[in-house]
Amino acid sequence: MAAGGSQGLDRWRERCARTPDRSGELFSTLSGVDVAPLSTPDSGSVDYERDLGYPGEFPYTRGVYPSMYRGRLWTMRQFAGFGSAGETNERFHFLLDHGQTGLSTAFDMPTLMGLDSDHERSLGEVGREGVAVDSVEDMRLLFEGIPLGEVSTSMTINSPAAMLLAFYVCVAEEQGVPRAALRGTIQTDILKEYIAQKEYIFPPEPSMRLVTDMIEFCANEMPLWHPISISGYHIREAGSTAAQELAFTLQDGFTYIEWALERGLAIDDFAPRLSFFFNAHLDFFEEIAKYRAARRIWATVLRDRYGAKDERSLLMRFHAQTAGVSLTAQQPELNIVRTAIEALAAVLGGTQSLHTNSFDEALALPTEDAVRIALRTQQVIAHEIGVVNAIDPLGGSYHLEQLTDELEAQAYAYFEQIEERGGMVSAIRQNFPQAEIAEASFRYQSEVEAKQRLIVGVNTHTVGEEPPIPLHKIDPELEPRQVDRVRALRARRDAEAAARCLGELREAAAGPANLMPVILRAAQADVTMGEMCDVLREVWGVWRETPVY
Repeated sequence: MAAGGSQGLDRWRERCARTPDRSGELFSTLSGVDVAPLSTPDSGSVDYERDLGYPGEFPYTRGVYPSMYRGRLWTMRQFAGFGSAGETNERFHFLLDHGQTGLSTAFDMPTLMGLDSDHERSLGEVGREGVAVDSVEDMRLLFEGIPLGEVSTSMTINSPAAMLLAFYVCVAEEQGVPRAALRGTIQTDILKEYIAQKEYIFPPEPSMRLVTDMIEFCANEMPLWHPISISGYHIREAGSTAAQELAFTLQDGFTYIEWALERGLAIDDFAPRLSFFFNAHLDFFEEIAKYRAARRIWATVLRDRYGAKDERSLLMRFHAQTAGVSLTAQQPELNIVRTAIEALAAVLGGTQSLHTNSFDEALALPTEDAVRIALRTQQVIAHEIGVVNAIDPLGGSYHLEQLTDELEAQAYAYFEQIEERGGMVSAIRQNFPQAEIAEASFRYQSEVEAKQRLIVGVNTHTVGEEPPIPLHKIDPELEPRQVDRVRALRARRDAEAAARCLGELREAAAGPANLMPVILRAAQADVTMGEMCDVLREVWGVWRETPVY
């Protein structure tokens, strides 16, 4: 510290003490980390070369690429999916026409749960919160007129991810695009389903086997594809703190690595294609610090614990999505402001890909106008406000570096607790991460109800009756049409070939072989996703969680 600095700090403290803090509100991050009133050079012990370094160099705290957005902007994605494959295809074309640079696909609940549209449990849910995809026929229609060799596609699907990837590969090859040329990501993160989102089908161990099959298959045959997007987003949406999102997500990633290594894969043959998906929440500086800590932890552990040599294995590249849980049904136009701030945090945190939520999503699936505003938000950040001109412009901020160190320390503390419980799969069976998230969620909600946390339009600055806004409506005739489609497919396909493929899948699931080649053959024979999942249910059973209260 410069000469006289201590005296200056003491003088400031004395003067500051004359004006007490505002009463009632908390002076901590959303995650409960106390925020010092002023950060100074003495607030932490950052070693520039060790802890920060330079963009594109270990430990990647300041970004994964040397030039970051000066060289190339992030991929702008808007999550899209509703109704039939044809309707979602129209939305895809609309987004591409308005400047979107990557496609991101949302599937409906029956698809997420491995059920065909004509299953009795699908009644009333077909196409409601995403697109219904039962077969390769639906996938073909979903991407009609879209050259799959030229776009990057993201698919948010987990338990039945192998089937959806097989459908996508089939459609690409029909277009003349070899699987080795496909670029994109499929989520496949089953561990976070047990922790947070709860859209699981099978028990953890066979589910992990299927994830490992996909990692191995993509490492060998789809070198440009990300076979898994390790997702903290849904962990945060379930009510976790930023530190819990960081720790549980990274520990999930380490677990996938260990299963792949046990399979016999070399770390540098698959780790470069692992990607991440984080929440962009409202606590601006905490979110930026979370991304920076994530990069530093991942690079360090991959190098020091797993012996990764390829620099690409050390790069934590991530997609971010603004926080759905932060959107309010009250005064929904305010969600445009919330989303813009969250998106700015993701950009200043160094994201490689970004989705901005639409302001009406607390009420319904977004309208085209709302989606356009959400996409334009990213474009304004990219082109108008100057934050992309400097690389990691907040790096070196006393406050930000202190928060980064704090989140990193909390993450390592969680790693130790998980290891003490036998690793993440065992910890999930013991309900450890679930209970930690439930407690954090309860604390936050209590703070909101006590007005220690203020939410504009909800517990402060409210208004009376609000004018209605236009909402997106799902065609009620969609479901019977989709049911007819899948039944017609079964009626006209080669029944013997379909039955033979299902028999091969049943036999393979009971053994050790990689299931992806068998699933691909079934997809080519027009076997439906639900039929394949039913076979795996027969062999592996289904998962029933012990609830956490």
